[in-house]
Amino acid sequence: MPPLSRDALFPDGLPDGRAALVEGRALAASVTVQRCPFLDLHGVASEAEFKRRAMESNRLMFHAQIGYRDPEQSRRAWAEIYEGCAPDRYGICLDWSMGYPAHLRRGKPRGTGLILDTAEAFRALTQMAPVAPHFGDFVMGTPAALENTAAALQAGATIIGNLGQYFTFRLPHWDDDVETTLATVRALGLIAAQKVEVLVHSNLDDGFAAWFSDLASALGAAAIERYVVEELVGARVAHCFGHTFGDPVTRLAFQRALAVVNPAPGSMLYGNTTAYGPSDAANYGALASYLLVDLMGQATQPSGHAVNPVPVTEAQRIPAPQEVVAAHRAGRRLAERLPGLLPLFDQTQAVALVPRLLAGAEAFKRRALDALDGAGIDIRDPAQVLLALRRLGAHRLEQIAGEPGRVLQSPHATEMEATAEDVLSQLDAAARERLRGAKTKVCTASTDVHFYGKRLMDMIGGRAGLTMVDGGISTDPDDLAEILRSSGARVLVLATYNGVALSYVQRLKAECAARNLEVAIYVGGRLNEIMSDADRNLPVDVENELRQTGAIPCADLAELMERLAAS
Repeated sequence: MPPLSRDALFPDGLPDGRAALVEGRALAASVTVQRCPFLDLHGVASEAEFKRRAMESNRLMFHAQIGYRDPEQSRRAWAEIYEGCAPDRYGICLDWSMGYPAHLRRGKPRGTGLILDTAEAFRALTQMAPVAPHFGDFVMGTPAALENTAAALQAGATIIGNLGQYFTFRLPHWDDDVETTLATVRALGLIAAQKVEVLVHSNLDDGFAAWFSDLASALGAAAIERYVVEELVGARVAHCFGHTFGDPVTRLAFQRALAVVNPAPGSMLYGNTTAYGPSDAANYGALASYLLVDLMGQATQPSGHAVNPVPVTEAQRIPAPQEVVAAHRAGRRLAERLPGLLPLFDQTQAVALVPRLLAGAEAFKRRALDALDGAGIDIRDPAQVLLALRRLGAHRLEQIAGEPGRVLQSPHATEMEATAEDVLSQLDAAARERLRGAKTKVCTASTDVHFYGKRLMDMIGGRAGLTMVDGGISTDPDDLAEILRSSGARVLVLATYNGVALSYVQRLKAECAARNLEVAIYVGGRLNEIMSDADRNLPVDVENELRQTGAIPCADLAELMERLAAS
């Protein structure tokens, strides 16, 4: 592995994070946290204060997600869900187009999330019921980080993120990572200068955690984030994880270790959504399996995290308010039964993993910062540290800072290995032989930041003898068409999730046609989109429309592999 080079990482020069931090802090003279119904109901200055009170009294906290495209619909849902199950906090799913600066937002691709065009719209939402507002997705880590953070503060939010997205997310048609970094540092400065405690939320699964092969590396990434936010910026960070933590023992062990690495109250524990499939009934079993671990962890050693009963329809569509309520009622019932269940559980195996994780995390943090320092990067400048990590990427960072031989394999990596083997086992010997003999060159890509399907296909295709071409994550259609042209791949496997399935394929087909490319496009994931001529501002299934373009929708990777073997 070549040594880390400052010139290679920063060919365009070093950003000045200290100046950006000063700019953000100065804005706090005019932008401050405003009161909201949640703060008034509980008589607290911040959600962090509420969380500490809850931890002292062993009160379990519950988190729900909300965010429909239409603000009025989201406002109604805010009140309706509160009336149905009274969660303590809402995670607000902004649309990815909210990540662009407001003056550049017109004409940019949109997903299915919430669009709030003004600070007043932010505030109108949070006034609907006494639930703590948590603005996470597409605030931190975007070029609009400062303006969105200011609006969230004025709406009464005192936990704002999602710093984890900074490291891995990319907005379509936006490649200025320097401005994204400086905007994020300015937003961090604005938070740090508030007179009340505001926590910087980071979902580790949205950052490098889901890419690392070692769970100690993921914990080390949390330690580095704490170093940046607390030591360099002067704020506090609240961590979240859970999407990809399917193994109960390591899920609990990580929660215990994270509370040592970062003693600040956590934001929430996200549901293990990779365990969900097409069956609602089966998904209730998956819901109970992870939620019981999280409830047990918070009941016996609270870390401030709210638990998150994810609706069982999450893998299929944007859940309706009544589906959110149903999942929460199931979670509340499980919490009621918890005292009688706790004596049955032995946490010894999970607790025994904690020292190993902590030692590995500390070593990861030390190696990473030493490597940056040794390359001439100023590790006291928040922008330089953040941008260096982002440009390194998860794979190179783990090579540099990870433990040789691995401390504890990530449950996500284990799960993907098992899934890949299961898909391959469904192919008969003749189909496997046809795939190996064809030597087909297959390009894989994703339309947005959701990478699970793409990574899984890379693993399955390679083991099946296909020649795999990396089309990237969140790749623009014109760039993907150019990758197809230059690589010679004439089969594309496209993963999609954020409600752009049809428009993306249409643009990609046009780009391929302009290059005289004939490409078989297989597409899977959440095949929906908000149509411009629809009478409701909700996504609809676009599978038939995709077929009309000539693309081939696939329900899952097993179907895809069967199709490839038969072609």
